[in-house]
Amino acid sequence: MADMGAFRQAVIEWAAGGPGDPARELAATADVRAVVLLEGPSDVAAVDALAARRGRDLAAEGVCVLPMGGAMSVGRFAGLLGPSGLGLRLTGLCDERERGYYARGWERAGAAPEGYFVCAADLEDELIRALGTTRVQELVRAEGDLRPLQTFLRQPAQQGRPAQLQLRRFFGTKKGRKIQYGRVLVEALAPDRVPAPLDDLFAAL
Repeated sequence: MADMGAFRQAVIEWAAGGPGDPARELAATADVRAVVLLEGPSDVAAVDALAARRGRDLAAEGVCVLPMGGAMSVGRFAGLLGPSGLGLRLTGLCDERERGYYARGWERAGAAPEGYFVCAADLEDELIRALGTTRVQELVRAEGDLRPLQTFLRQPAQQGRPAQLQLRRFFGTKKGRKIQYGRVLVEALAPDRVPAPLDDLFAAL
């Protein structure tokens, strides 16, 4: 929905110091009821892919999936959008190392503490474990990235590292690759293998 995209952009500009009136007006126009606060675009790609697989149109449901440009911004976004701001219901997905940012942001915004879900390391790690490294390597081959992966694995720093850690690091070595595989890995999941934090997020929406 165009209005939801406009709302998302207005919130990002508001959080960066711009005026809040456009976001307030668009929240009503788009009938926004909830916001999913995510660290960045690769998480958005995974959430969008799972929504598509499950036949859900989150924008039509009044759910805005919003990349914050870093977990440290969660306090700002939660304050603007949550109970102390626009009064929207907050949900989110974070890495274990970001739990403290989310906990403080949720508390200051007056939001329910159970509204965000924590990945053990990060979402890529959860997806790789759910699929298994052999299947992920098959997907890398299918995406035409086998040669870059092989080159990457020959680097001295990768020698002797577990395959799961190697794959996680590989996804972050090229701009846009994490976004690409956020979608690819989710689309390859069996319905009963969706990682718990991602599955729990959807159950809460």
